[in-house]
Amino acid sequence: MSVDRDSALQVVRTALREDLRHGPDATTEATVPAEAVAEAGFNTRSAGVLAGVPVVRAVLDEVIGADRYTVLAERADGDRVRAEDCALRVRAPVRGLLTAERTALNLLCHLSGIASRTRQWVDAVSGTGCVIRDSRKTLPGMRDLQKYAVRCGGGRNHRMGLGDALLIKDNHVVAAGSVVAAVRACRLRAPDLPMEVEVSTVDELAEVLDEDVDLVLLDNFTPQQCAAAVALVRERGCGTELEASGGLTLQHAREYAATGVGYLAVGGLTHSAPSLDLGLDM
Repeated sequence: MSVDRDSALQVVRTALREDLRHGPDATTEATVPAEAVAEAGFNTRSAGVLAGVPVVRAVLDEVIGADRYTVLAERADGDRVRAEDCALRVRAPVRGLLTAERTALNLLCHLSGIASRTRQWVDAVSGTGCVIRDSRKTLPGMRDLQKYAVRCGGGRNHRMGLGDALLIKDNHVVAAGSVVAAVRACRLRAPDLPMEVEVSTVDELAEVLDEDVDLVLLDNFTPQQCAAAVALVRERGCGTELEASGGLTLQHAREYAATGVGYLAVGGLTHSAPSLDLGLDM
């Protein structure tokens, strides 16, 4: 598990340009001597799961320079942390630390929040064999980092974009004329891509199973409907996997997982996870 450095740098540089577009950090330059050096820790204020420590390092590299600060202690992404744990401790020029502080914390808190929320879902379905997956409900420019954070929390990524997998949804079915027509058209156009088909009823599932698809998305199914869908797949003896999606809550995650579906698709991992509280202490 590793962060894509090019994606991280693109986000970091965009964030720093935003902060410094009107000039350098005027407050810091006015109050901090140029030669001042200090030890500082990026410390947790609450318990959770870390994600984004290498991204903080990328911020420091850009602002201070990789050879101008020393890492004294560092926790790994994916680590569970308690309140008052140190994610990263460095010795560095104070001006650089304060200039980098907000960008570094914005990213670390956000990504760690996603990892922490993902871990809650993963823990909720532990032992069932069900996998927690994300969606494309990500912030522009942040997809790679947000999906990396999901992996740090123990989740698995769904497709990264529109071209690495087929996902036939209701509007595709309308455009194609029927779900069978949509499946066949996609298979003809992109035979090597994995295919997932969304259905809203068990009857639609039965129709799709006749087409021998890899994966079916059960949209807004109740746990009872999911159990019926699992039973139908087993009755047919096919290898189609099932994924529950739509209206899922952490409270009912285990109930859904216990039905035998292979995946729970949780868009809220990326679009609604609260930030993990961390701060910079010098």
